[in-house]
Amino acid sequence: MTTSPKTYWYTRLDDEPEEKDDEKTKTPQSIQVDKHLFEARNVLITGTITQELARDVTSRLLALAHVSKDPINIIVCSPGGHVESGDMIHDIIRFVDAPINMIGVGWVASAGALIYISVPVERRYCLPNTRFLLHQPSGGAGGPVTDIEIQAREIIKMRDRLNQMFATATGQTLAKVEHDTDRDFWMGPDEAIAYGLVNKVIKTIADI
Repeated sequence: MTTSPKTYWYTRLDDEPEEKDDEKTKTPQSIQVDKHLFEARNVLITGTITQELARDVTSRLLALAHVSKDPINIIVCSPGGHVESGDMIHDIIRFVDAPINMIGVGWVASAGALIYISVPVERRYCLPNTRFLLHQPSGGAGGPVTDIEIQAREIIKMRDRLNQMFATATGQTLAKVEHDTDRDFWMGPDEAIAYGLVNKVIKTIADI
């Protein structure tokens, strides 16, 4: 028997832990890879969406947009993560004035899907074996009852906001998105195209 991979949204209303300075741990090889990615105008968003990842991605996007207004390719593969970090990446993608192509690969779930819909549908692509997941946000409420009530209200507000964003991005009605995201809603490439989430399945960079 197989189980579904873990996917999640989460939000924190307290302070984030102190971030590590990865620049000190980079190897010459990783620095060279970063250089080639920058020159090719490619940005990778992989793994859990965290504040640290958001800072790295948005820094790269702002730098690339400053250097040139040529298109940027973002490749995203993520199980989800911190909602506000996803919001940061989503909003900066819409903020920069260079056109951005979004390419889904592997799986694009939760906060990863929020990032994915930051570009117009005609610029949303995926590779043949990509899977997409939409669902409700969740949070680990704790503390006094009054604080739990505040956190619960914020999660409901977040859910409503995200559902509206996905409805706008896909052309689906808000009622349908609310129904679909009430439980884990998985889509393959063809289903995601029919839903209005994806524009086109590609096999090579030349297909964009």
